[in-house]
Amino acid sequence: ASKCIGRDFGQDSVVCECNSTYCDSVGSITLPPVGQFSSFLSSMSGSRLEASQGRVQVNSTAEGLRFTIDLHQKYQKIRGFGGAMTDAAAINILSLSPATQDQLLRQYFSAEGTTLKKKTASLCTLTTSHCVDICVIHPSGIGYTVVRVPMASCDFSTRLYTYADTPGDYNLDHFALAPEDVNMKIPLLQRAQAASPRPLSLMASAWSAPAWMKTNGALTGKGSLKGQPGGKEHKTWAHYYIRFLEEYAKHNLSFWALTTGNEPTAGMMTNYSFQALGFTPREQRDWVSLDLGPAVHASAFPDTHILILDDNRLLLPYWAKIVLNDVHAGRYIHGVAVHWYMDGFVPAEMTLGITHHLYPEYYLFGTEACAGFSPLDPGVKLGSWQRAEQYAHDIIEDLNHYVVGWTDWNLALDRIGGPNWVKNYVDSAVIVDAQRDVFYKQPTFYSLAHFSKFLWEGSRRVGVSSNQKTDLGYSAFVRPDGSVVLIVLNRYRNCFHVLVGRFQVPACFYSAGRRLGSGLRCGTPPWATSPPPLRLIRCSRLLGKHTDCWPPRNRPTFLIIKAANTFKWNYDLLH
Repeated sequence: ASKCIGRDFGQDSVVCECNSTYCDSVGSITLPPVGQFSSFLSSMSGSRLEASQGRVQVNSTAEGLRFTIDLHQKYQKIRGFGGAMTDAAAINILSLSPATQDQLLRQYFSAEGTTLKKKTASLCTLTTSHCVDICVIHPSGIGYTVVRVPMASCDFSTRLYTYADTPGDYNLDHFALAPEDVNMKIPLLQRAQAASPRPLSLMASAWSAPAWMKTNGALTGKGSLKGQPGGKEHKTWAHYYIRFLEEYAKHNLSFWALTTGNEPTAGMMTNYSFQALGFTPREQRDWVSLDLGPAVHASAFPDTHILILDDNRLLLPYWAKIVLNDVHAGRYIHGVAVHWYMDGFVPAEMTLGITHHLYPEYYLFGTEACAGFSPLDPGVKLGSWQRAEQYAHDIIEDLNHYVVGWTDWNLALDRIGGPNWVKNYVDSAVIVDAQRDVFYKQPTFYSLAHFSKFLWEGSRRVGVSSNQKTDLGYSAFVRPDGSVVLIVLNRYRNCFHVLVGRFQVPACFYSAGRRLGSGLRCGTPPWATSPPPLRLIRCSRLLGKHTDCWPPRNRPTFLIIKAANTFKWNYDLLH
């Protein structure tokens, strides 16, 4: 692990400065010895994924707030976390030196540190011909696996363009990727994939159709596709998506998902200031049913997921009811994409929760969020801890209401929050200072890290409850390796003493003859109508307790429990 080089810009916390040769890192995460836990703390006072260890207290009688994890209660599986490779993000990343570019990409996309060896003649001994191997250690990143890619321009571009600006080109004979794709976004996506130990989940979103396809003849403002679903403009627009997938596939980049278009309600607003394409939910339903769904199904990319809405969650469940109640559209759809910008107006249970309960077969995915979008709190704030808390609170709330992934907006912006052709400047988890060849990791970077680094794809949310009312935010998960992750957020000034214990594990563990270690003997579990085919050996119900204090204004806290073959329990309490 390497420490943060903190820089104070007058906000309530600090940023961590990184350059071509140094950047802070938590290092590789390993389970602690038996009977111990490891914690990782991020706080307003400047801690950033700060690691520590302690010993588990078995049968502790300490009083305090208790979290109980119930592994029987199983909810959604996690897909992943990430950010958007906009034109602006690519411009800023490429404004750095090649070595600093690599550093930035590793910070986001690598999961473990890498060690390279190289020989150097400067360390050769005078009496021998042998040279010394120098180890160059690249710090580990936060394990991003999701990247949202705008199809052509958006507000975070330096110009307005699409891939088919030739009027009347219904066959898309002149369709071509832009220089922004070929020279910037595609090479960076390839490098990001090379830095990641896992395949990236790329997701495409379009802001506007070409002007000649639209009712207002412009990329901006109030406008929708000409004609009706099933007509030539709608079919051409669906074909445009397929051509995009084909062109990126030529660069060995395949997309896991595409959305039906960024914020369709924006295109219904008069004088909307940047690129937009209006759809009502009924128009979106019929376009998916008649045009986009069949086009994807008949293409070389039939497994690409289609996500509807891609707009603020307050439109749910209204939007989902209109689109997903139609069986012809629903058969092509995999999920519902949501943005965070109006989350404070409507409770998550009334939007996300109801939508999930009505349509559990369709997953929910967070596709855009950023700080600094409000006129009351605009632009970049270097070192804002308040914004970090907003991120963590929203992610926990979303995850607790069946969202399977969360995507930040621009991966990198400059000191003013751009470039943005309409001057819609916002904040980013990474801010680039090209003149100094450095970048700053904002507190929001670490909010995201507490999720992306520890919740691998395939992790499943499980039940967790508290024994008393608490203002802490929390959520629990089981990872694919059997570890359990508890996330806790303290946004308040007081200190909380927390007891973690009395874990509700499955009534018994089963094994084909392998001893799982000491524990309580138990018979056939009450939920089994007949004994399972595998022989029952032993089980344990009480796994021990750990008491700790969550200091005021702390980042999410995690607990990882690992059951090894010998039934030893390891704890990673990340506070």
